[in-house]
Amino acid sequence: MKTPPVPEDRHATARGLLLGAARHSAGRTTAVFLCSAASAAASLALPAVLGRTLDLLLRKSPAADPWLLACAAVIVAEVLLDALVALLGGTTSARSAAWLRHRGLERLLSAWPGRASRFPPGDVAVRLTANATEASTAPVSAATLGASLLAPVGAVGALFLIDPWTALTFLAGLPLLMLVLRAFARGSSDSVASYQRVQAEIATRLVEALAGARTIAAAGTEARDRDRVLAPLPELAAQGSRMWRIHGAAVARSGVLLPLLTTAVLAVGGVRLASGDMSVGELLAAARYAALAAGVGTAAGLLGSLIRSRSAARRTAELMALPAMTYGARTLPPEGHGTLELRGVAVSRDGRTVLAGVDLTIPGGTSVAVVGRSGAGKSTLAAVAGRLAEPDEGAVLLDGVPLGAVRRDELRREVGHAFERPVLFGTTLGEALAGGAPLPAERIRAAARAASADAFVRLLPQGYATPPHAAPLSGGEFQRLGLARAFARAGRLLVLDDATSSLDTVTERQVERALARDVRRGTRLIVAHRLSSAARCDLVIWLEEGRVRATGPHGELWRSPAYRALFASAESASPAAADSYAHRAPGPARPVPRPHGPAPAPGPTPAERADR
Repeated sequence: MKTPPVPEDRHATARGLLLGAARHSAGRTTAVFLCSAASAAASLALPAVLGRTLDLLLRKSPAADPWLLACAAVIVAEVLLDALVALLGGTTSARSAAWLRHRGLERLLSAWPGRASRFPPGDVAVRLTANATEASTAPVSAATLGASLLAPVGAVGALFLIDPWTALTFLAGLPLLMLVLRAFARGSSDSVASYQRVQAEIATRLVEALAGARTIAAAGTEARDRDRVLAPLPELAAQGSRMWRIHGAAVARSGVLLPLLTTAVLAVGGVRLASGDMSVGELLAAARYAALAAGVGTAAGLLGSLIRSRSAARRTAELMALPAMTYGARTLPPEGHGTLELRGVAVSRDGRTVLAGVDLTIPGGTSVAVVGRSGAGKSTLAAVAGRLAEPDEGAVLLDGVPLGAVRRDELRREVGHAFERPVLFGTTLGEALAGGAPLPAERIRAAARAASADAFVRLLPQGYATPPHAAPLSGGEFQRLGLARAFARAGRLLVLDDATSSLDTVTERQVERALARDVRRGTRLIVAHRLSSAARCDLVIWLEEGRVRATGPHGELWRSPAYRALFASAESASPAAADSYAHRAPGPARPVPRPHGPAPAPGPTPAERADR
């Protein structure tokens, strides 16, 4: 699996994310810490109360009864506080997980599409589910760990008060315990990160297999693809085994060291009792405090949880580091007709130049075809023109206003898009065609008619109320619905990125006629592969290796053998057909920049002239 780009200081980004999650649930996290601290205080009070009660009972003092009640009260308080910590911890982690997922999804959807698509879907799913869940436990784990250290520290202090020799005996072995915990933290961090990476790789392969389920079934390669999806399992098992070996080694070492320390404290206490320097109750309290002081070793579990949370937070934070699309505050001039200008536009992807030095001016109302071989930069030019991608150099202007300076609502209302493989979002087809805008039903149906989609939508059992996932549609029908969505929201610029590739010739011709007659007038930028599409446009932009090789009417460019070679397909195999398209091509003058004043009102489109 290709690893997405990682921010330079992802550790700082992860820390900031965890701090943000802690601030989001600051009240509950504070309550967890306070309840944990109170529970630690109760556990610290219990040995002293027990020791005092035992001494009073051995002396048969009548003052023992209140102390017995005090013992019961401390025990009940400790139990209730631990239960409250568990309840608050669960709800706090759930709120933190929801916050992390919301932030991650919000940043993912607001990022530039080209940047966000570098994360495979399966990898994104793991980051927003399993990784976000693990990262969400960090605030509670940190609060609980901080409070849990109060009991060992307080226990050592209590040992000093009871008998300094017992405290010194315990402290003598503490450096060894710290070395065990340090080795555990170092080893766990690397193994946990590797484990989470392999998890994401398996999820990515599984999502790819599900998307290509028909291809797998048709090829009969179920066994091969199953093995491909599960191929990383041995590495996952190895990393999981390594992770638990590290954890087990730390637990085993602390499990041996801590009883030895407790036994040493009891031995010293026994000697002090025999010499008369300690009472039986004090020895009992010392034994209990030694056990509490040994509880610093149990911090390995909480420390491991924090390590897993930090590693998961790094993966989730990589989504947060995606650059968000930015917008300005300007509006487009109301008299504009969609004049599109590209000034010195250059785009690079992964060190490769996709567009270089593109300078174009397209008058408002012009229908423009963008042609070129595969990889020439056609889709990138379309994305830059509609501001779904930002140029690395240069500027794109619509009616004289830089696209980056236009308000979000204005830009998305005036610039429409249709794609080769549209995806429909919404509970119904009608809602999906509205594209999130409050459009009247008649406008949606008119757009569907223009895209030759209304007839088959009305044949569905629920018509426009049919859920998109329940509509048995072909690739061409999906593409027509994508066109209908673009037509319903068409503004002064409409970008069609190979949006008619799945349509048959007759349907494509019907859509072109309706686009000329029934859709709001404006500039059309059409990424075209068919000869017919280029021939019917006012202007053709010929791209080659990211540069504009030529612009002009189709009939003018057709004189070039290299241009004709672009359409060396079944459609252009017939010289007669090609000559027919060349003669039908319109011949307006090559567009020139218009720095002053609005663009002239557009004349009849090629489709309208052909209909006449």
